[in-house]
Amino acid sequence: LAQALIDAMDPSPLIERTEIAGAGFINFFIAPAALTATAADILRAGAAYGRSGIGRGRRVQVEFVSANPTGPLHVGHGRGAAYGSVLASLLDAVGYDVHREYYVNDSGRQMDILATSVWLRYLELCGERPAFPSRGYRGDYIVDIAGRLRAEHGDALRRPGAEVTAGAPADDEAGCEAHIDAVIARAKGLLGTARYAQVFGVTLAVMLDDIRDDLRGFGVTYDEWFSERSLTAGGNVTAYVERLKAAGHLYLQDGAWWFRASDFADEKDRVVVRENGQITYFASYIAYHADKMERGFDQVLDVCGADHHGYVPRIK
Repeated sequence: LAQALIDAMDPSPLIERTEIAGAGFINFFIAPAALTATAADILRAGAAYGRSGIGRGRRVQVEFVSANPTGPLHVGHGRGAAYGSVLASLLDAVGYDVHREYYVNDSGRQMDILATSVWLRYLELCGERPAFPSRGYRGDYIVDIAGRLRAEHGDALRRPGAEVTAGAPADDEAGCEAHIDAVIARAKGLLGTARYAQVFGVTLAVMLDDIRDDLRGFGVTYDEWFSERSLTAGGNVTAYVERLKAAGHLYLQDGAWWFRASDFADEKDRVVVRENGQITYFASYIAYHADKMERGFDQVLDVCGADHHGYVPRIK
């Protein structure tokens, strides 16, 4: 077998071999002529070197990073940014029509916790002293956004701090989740729809600007920042849930609707609509992938985080 391999390589003028006498070893080297010939090819082709048209006529979408806009990017996101950006560039170099996309998780409970945390820090800047929930976001960036909120809206969003947590469940280990949900509901009630939207809007805009700046400094740009809210507000998630029901892929249990993920090699079934009627993040992601397919891409590629290996079977 070894001799057959050697014989197969012998005709190549690009390979040199040196046999170590008596040792039975053969070292193979790239011939200097091969290196100089390649350098000449690179100089002749310039920026076109390595490019081809093997992907011509095919559309591929690469979704990468897609970090929740609830905090600054960290080094783990840098891994996804580097990998996704280079992958997209390689596909572009061989002729694919590449669409680089960031999925913005700008809907759901975590965003409400973020916006409410900013509003509570804003109230502190206004001189109020509301109790800050243990499940709120506490980073310095929350105070910075609160300052931006006050600079833009003055005291227009100020409400009595004592009213924020009045009647809310105790903020202890057993009731902390119910407590933060009650504070969110109180924030929406005290502010009203329009004013709460202002808090939410400033918070989201600042976070996305920060994420864009970090990625731009890293050499990463996108063709589209796809909003999760565009799916939920447009009723698309509900429509896709109904399609899954009609196809027999959902079942009702304990008041919640479950996707039969275990029928498709996932480790367990997944909730898509909670017993309180709220859709889950997973339901939104189902709708997002259906939307990708309906946009006419020949292939979609998800670059998951290093800690998201469990998401692979459920996304498939």
